[in-house]
Amino acid sequence: MIPKSSLNYQQLQPVFLQRELRQYRQTLLTNIGILVGLTAIGTLGYHLIEGWSWFDSVYMTIITLATIGYGETNPLHLEGRVFTIALIVMGVLSISYIAAQFTAAIANGHIYSIFQARRQKKAMDSLDQHYIVCGFGRTGRQITAEFAAEGGVSFVVIDSDPVAIEQAELSGYLAVQGDAALDHTLFFAGIERAVCIVAALPSDAENLYTVLSAKTLNPEIRAIARASTEESMQKLRRGGADEVISPYITGGKRMAAVALRPQVMDFVDGIIAGSNRSFYIEEYRIDAPNYVGVSLKQASLRSQTGALVLAIRRADGDVIAGPDGSTEILQGDVLISMGTPEQLRALNQLLSPLSKKQNVLRLPRNK
Repeated sequence: MIPKSSLNYQQLQPVFLQRELRQYRQTLLTNIGILVGLTAIGTLGYHLIEGWSWFDSVYMTIITLATIGYGETNPLHLEGRVFTIALIVMGVLSISYIAAQFTAAIANGHIYSIFQARRQKKAMDSLDQHYIVCGFGRTGRQITAEFAAEGGVSFVVIDSDPVAIEQAELSGYLAVQGDAALDHTLFFAGIERAVCIVAALPSDAENLYTVLSAKTLNPEIRAIARASTEESMQKLRRGGADEVISPYITGGKRMAAVALRPQVMDFVDGIIAGSNRSFYIEEYRIDAPNYVGVSLKQASLRSQTGALVLAIRRADGDVIAGPDGSTEILQGDVLISMGTPEQLRALNQLLSPLSKKQNVLRLPRNK
C-alpha cells in the first residue's frame, strides 16, 4: 500500500488540475521574469549611463516603469533621457502584455478552474464512508441516479472523459477527471476513507486494474465491478472484486424472472426500488452486545418493532433464509429485515446499521 504521506499535493491533483496549475505557473513565472528583467536593465542602464548609485538607479527604474510621474532623481543627460524613453516604451508594452495574459486567463477560465478545483479538493477531504463510482457511461449514470434518488448517500464520480465529467457536474454530482486505475486519482477521491468502489468502466481490463488499485490502497473497501463476459467475471473475482455484475447475464435472468413470475418481481421491485411505499428492506450489522448469543425468539425483535427478519448472513458468508425463533444471533451477523418505515426506525434504535458511521436510518426513496 502506498502511504498518502509519500505523495505531495500536486500528485494528488487530477490531470486537468495539474495542467491548469502548470499553465498558470508558467504564465506567472514569465510575467515575473519580464518585470525582473526590465528592472535589472533599467537599474544597470542608469548606473552605467548616468553614474548614479545603485539605489537611485533602482528607484528611478521603478517610478519610470510604474509611470507614476515623479520628478527625476538627478538631472538626466541626453543619453539618459533617450534611455528613459526606451525604458518607458518597454514598460508600457510589457505591462500591456501582462494585463492581456491575465485577462485571457480569466476569459479562458484558467483561474476559475484552479479555484474550483481547490474547492473540489476541500469537498473531497470532507467525504467519509462514501462511494466511488468509476465511469459515467450508461451503467455509471444509472448507478449515480439510484444513489442520488436514495438520499443520504455520499458519492464521487471518476471518469477520464471531460464531457462525461461535465455531464456529471451538471447533474449536481461531485466528479473527478482522471484515470480511475491510477493511485493518485483514487487518493484524490478519498479511497482510504471510502466504504465502496463501483468499477463501471466500459473495458473489463480497466475495471480489473481499478479493482486491483483500490484493493491495494484500501484492502477493507468493498469492490463491485462490471464485466462483459464470464471469463472476465472470474478474473475480476480473482483480482479482489467482492461482487461482479454482468449486465447481460443479470438482464437475461431478470427478463426470465419477469416472464415466469411477474407478480413476484413486481413485489420485489416495489420493495427494493421503493415504488411500494408500505414496505422496505434494510440490512443491519449486529454490534449491540446485548443481542449477541441470544435467539431471535429471546431477542423479540418482531414483537418490539414489528419488523420481519427475512434472512441472516453470518460473518463467514453463510446465509440463513427464513430463520426461525431458535436461530441464534452471532457477533458480526447481518440481519436483512423488512417492514414499514416506522418499524425499521424502531429496529434501528435496537441494532446498529450496516454503516457504522451512519446513525440515522436511510430509507429507500419514494417514487
